[in-house]
Amino acid sequence: MDVDTRQLRSFLAVAQTGSETQAARRLLMSEAVLAEEIGRLEGGLGVRLLIRTRAGMAPTVAGRVLARRVPGLLRDWERASRETRRAGDSAAQVLRVGSVLGAAEAVPGLVAAFEAWHPGWRVELRAASWGEPGAGLASGAVDTALVRLPFPGQQRLRLQPLCAEERWAALPEQHPLAARQLIPAQQLWDEPFVAGPAECGVWREHWLAADERGGRRVRIGAEARPGDDWLDAVAAGRGVALVPRTLAGTVRRGVAFRPVTGIRPSTVAVAWSAADDANPVVRDFAACCLSVRN
Repeated sequence: MDVDTRQLRSFLAVAQTGSETQAARRLLMSEAVLAEEIGRLEGGLGVRLLIRTRAGMAPTVAGRVLARRVPGLLRDWERASRETRRAGDSAAQVLRVGSVLGAAEAVPGLVAAFEAWHPGWRVELRAASWGEPGAGLASGAVDTALVRLPFPGQQRLRLQPLCAEERWAALPEQHPLAARQLIPAQQLWDEPFVAGPAECGVWREHWLAADERGGRRVRIGAEARPGDDWLDAVAAGRGVALVPRTLAGTVRRGVAFRPVTGIRPSTVAVAWSAADDANPVVRDFAACCLSVRN
C-alpha cells in the first residue's frame, strides 16, 4: 500500500498525546481531517490502530508496533527529502528560507548579507500563509525559516531569537478608532477580532492577545482558515486584528494600521530542524541573521 507521511504524522500525534484535539492542534489541522487521515491509514493496513478509552485515545497492539517505528521512518524521510532537494540544486546552490507574517522584512539586508558570505549561493524566500506559523519547516519544504514566536511545535525545532517587533492594530478604514494616531490596547478588547483557526493554539492566542486582556473574553468576529487572507475579513468590517509592524507598513485597500500601546511585541526568530545542526550552510545562515541584527 502507498502511505502518505501526513497519515503517519496524524496517527503518531494521537498515539503520543492520547487526544485527537491536542493532536489536531499540534498538526494545525481540524479534527475531522485528522480522523480521515488515520482512517485511510487503518484502511490501507487493514488493522485498527487506535481505540477510544475513558482516558482518551490509545494505540492497539498493532498501533504500538507502528508507533515505535514511525518516528524513525519520518526522520529518514525528512533526511532523504532534504538530501534529494540539495542534490537537485547542487549546481544552483539554493537555500530555501520560509518566512511568516513579514518576518524576513523584519531583518533587513539579510539576504544580501548571506549571499555575500556565500558567493554562488542564492536565497529563495518562501512566504508562508497566516495558518502556517512554522513557515514550511514541519513539512520539509524549506531548509530554515524566519518565524514569529510562539507557535505550536516550536519545541521540536532549533530557535534563535533575533528581534522584537511591535504589534499594531489593523482596522476597517471607517472604524472610529482608525481616526486615532495611537490606540491603548484596552480600547480594542470589546471589538470583534479576526482569529486564526482554533487548532493553531498558542499562535492564535498570541495574535488575539488573549493573555493580556485582564480576563476579558475575546470576541471572535470571523475566523480565517490556512491559506485565507485574514486582512480581507478586516477590510470587510468583520473584525479587527493585530499585525506585526512590518506588515503595518504596507498599503492595503480598506484597512487602516495604527500603533497600539500596552501589549507585548512579537518575537522574530530564525528556526531550523535538529537534523540540520551539522549543516554548515544552515548554521551560517543563523549566524548571519544574528550579525545583521547586531
